[in-house]
Amino acid sequence: LVGIPAGFAIGRFTFLARMFNPIISLLRPVSPLAWLPIGLLVFKGANPAAIWTIFICSIWPMVINTAVGVQRVPQDYLNVARVLDLSEWKVVTKILFPAVLPYMLTGVRLAVGTAWLVIVAAEMLTGGVGIGFWVWDEWNNLSIPHNNLNVKNILIAIFVIGIVGLVLEYALVRLATAFTFEEVRS
Repeated sequence: LVGIPAGFAIGRFTFLARMFNPIISLLRPVSPLAWLPIGLLVFKGANPAAIWTIFICSIWPMVINTAVGVQRVPQDYLNVARVLDLSEWKVVTKILFPAVLPYMLTGVRLAVGTAWLVIVAAEMLTGGVGIGFWVWDEWNNLSIPHNNLNVKNILIAIFVIGIVGLVLEYALVRLATAFTFEEVRS
């Protein structure tokens, strides 16, 4: 809801790109572990802080890929829109959106992968419920004598995390493939 419209605006308007690209370049590489304490400070709760951390870490691929997609729309398409005197809404919905869709879906794919990584890490750090918390809890109980079952549980959890990530990746690749077209060159 935020990343794709922001990417469209940044890609469409050069002044926005010049204004926001340095900010994105500054914030994008910050570790999720650094964002979580800021979320805890601002939101005063583990769940909102985790959601904030997931949001701020996963938004960048959507913004960047959508903006790059908009910037790579052939100028001829936009010239035709200008000649036809199309409104900005028509340009976005009839020209930009179809042309940028593969870039957007790639951004969503990368964002979902990032979000899945951050979800597990945030659960480990904030406690509560979830597979990340379960892995951390199993690790904390590992020091109990004769508790080798915990290592097996940790390995099972890692396998489950990987399988869920694989299923999400596969589903998003299939979705992207369904909406990607090959440009015919003459």
